[in-house]
Amino acid sequence: MDLNQLAFRAGGLDRADHLRGDWTRLWPSARILPIWRGRPLVAGESGRGGDLHLCLLASDHPIAALQTAEPLFLGQDDDGPLFAADISGWSPEDTARDGGPGDPGEAQPAPTMGSLPDDARFPDMRGILMGLTAFEGELAATARGIIEWHRSHGFCASCGAKSNVSQAGWRRDCPACGRMHFPRTDPVVIMLVTHGNSILLGRSPGWPEAMYSLLAGFMEPGETIESAVAREVAEEVGVTVGPVRLIASQPWPFPASLMIGCATEARSTEITLDPKEIEDALWITREALVDVFAGTHPVIRRPRSGAIAQVLMKNWLAGTLP
Repeated sequence: MDLNQLAFRAGGLDRADHLRGDWTRLWPSARILPIWRGRPLVAGESGRGGDLHLCLLASDHPIAALQTAEPLFLGQDDDGPLFAADISGWSPEDTARDGGPGDPGEAQPAPTMGSLPDDARFPDMRGILMGLTAFEGELAATARGIIEWHRSHGFCASCGAKSNVSQAGWRRDCPACGRMHFPRTDPVVIMLVTHGNSILLGRSPGWPEAMYSLLAGFMEPGETIESAVAREVAEEVGVTVGPVRLIASQPWPFPASLMIGCATEARSTEITLDPKEIEDALWITREALVDVFAGTHPVIRRPRSGAIAQVLMKNWLAGTLP
């Protein structure tokens, strides 16, 4: 199985945690990645053969003045320190829409300030999964994940006081009770459930039309990965499964998940839906899955490249799943 098929895979970012305590010293020589409402600034063409890339700007670029929070130190590469600049407070006349999972939305043009490429824009990250290099994908996913954590965790969970940003964005400290808070990642199991020549797909209420995927769910405290897979499949569609194999993992910063890809064989096939979780579920044969990937299936649309569900299905179809 080729892990290069995964978006947000390890890209070699040096996170340099030993430098987080004195970020102001690094700022003058840094490059910044502007982030607007969870969207990174990019330029270039997406798609096969495109030159899509992140726009990494000098820290004194005028766009840095739009920051609404303290810069976030992401790490460094051979060319020096890298920061994320949250400019979510900027309000253009025409704001981009975000239709939720599966909808890439409309890209928002960058503000007209300083020297930027003509096509500089803020797209939904789900629409550019495989257009970036592994390094850029890791950088963008890290920036979005940490910024989202700050947005939703501004107050101490122990005493309720407003907390302060610390360690270049990698910690929040409570001035009232002294509690330190660190960014969180929520583990999610996502499973390729097979039965002979078929796999199990489902769709959640509110998903875009024709979007189906593998079943997935959050792990619960005190639960193993294997137990979470069995519980989620049983709860969502009433199917029991056998032994579970761990295949691969993928950070998924929407807002802060780690997708743990697994495979298992079903011991039953009758589907009983939990309508609160699953709108529809079905068994689909290998032959029908070929049509899905070809974009010719009458019910199910082609899965998005780079997402772990697509990679698991593609490798099962090719017979290359570990």
